[in-house]
Amino acid sequence: MSNHSARGRVAGLPAWDRCAVMGVVNVTPDSFSDGGRWFDTTAAVKHGLHLVAQGADLVDVGGESTRPGATRVDEAEELRRVVPVVRGLASEGVAVSVDTMRASVAAQALAAGAALVNDVSGGLADPAMVPVVAEAGAPFVVMHWRGFLQGGAVQGVYEDVVTEVADELRARVEAVLDGGVAPERIVVDPGLGFSKEAEHDLALLAHLDRLLGLGHPVLVAASRKRFLGRVLAGPEGAPPPARERDAATAAVSALAAHAGAWAVRVHEVRATADAVRVAQAVEEARGHAHTPGGITPGGSTPEEAR
Repeated sequence: MSNHSARGRVAGLPAWDRCAVMGVVNVTPDSFSDGGRWFDTTAAVKHGLHLVAQGADLVDVGGESTRPGATRVDEAEELRRVVPVVRGLASEGVAVSVDTMRASVAAQALAAGAALVNDVSGGLADPAMVPVVAEAGAPFVVMHWRGFLQGGAVQGVYEDVVTEVADELRARVEAVLDGGVAPERIVVDPGLGFSKEAEHDLALLAHLDRLLGLGHPVLVAASRKRFLGRVLAGPEGAPPPARERDAATAAVSALAAHAGAWAVRVHEVRATADAVRVAQAVEEARGHAHTPGGITPGGSTPEEAR
């Protein structure tokens, strides 16, 4: 597959010639893998800049944990956490995504310089979200979501997970389009780990082509998630802790990039930045397999190409 044509591009964001890397900054005390580590504004901005230095193309800033069982933070506290970090990173020229389910947070983050709204509820949690995004003309990530995860997984039962997730995403995208968001500004996300067991997450990764068939760029957010712990543990073992799942995350990033994902969202950027570049190089080699001497366009060396 021609990766760039399959990947698509998102109006209002840079066009990358490979799968983009979205680094995560959780400005929360309780996120599942790095809660509390970047909790104050200065530390969070510094961490975001570090992610860019490691190879992140975008930085996703969130002030509310969405791990199963997490209780919601109140609006004032989410604003206090998120907006100064967005402003600090945007002022340094970073392409910032705001990870929020609240329209007020999205609006203030966009005003502070955010370039993208990443709503894990796809606009379902706050009826004002889609109008805010449409009014701002901002790109919008529509994730597959079946409700808040307080009290455990919600409706994680599927007859055919790939078909059901694709159908539910299609319906949600249509609602977002009806709400005035432009089609070229919509990204879809299968919502790995949200109301899904390990076998569901793996099936969705195995069939990303079905999600690409929705006609919008696809974001894959697998980083450190529970299904990777299950894969690494094997049938009998205990899953390794979240922060020991970065190599597995990078493997998913390579697979997602190869399948045509527009971007991957990760906590540890360096290994994934390398993985998506390797995937791109392999795709280019397939396209240039018959080029005499195998010279890359422009004659650049690998060192120059980085």
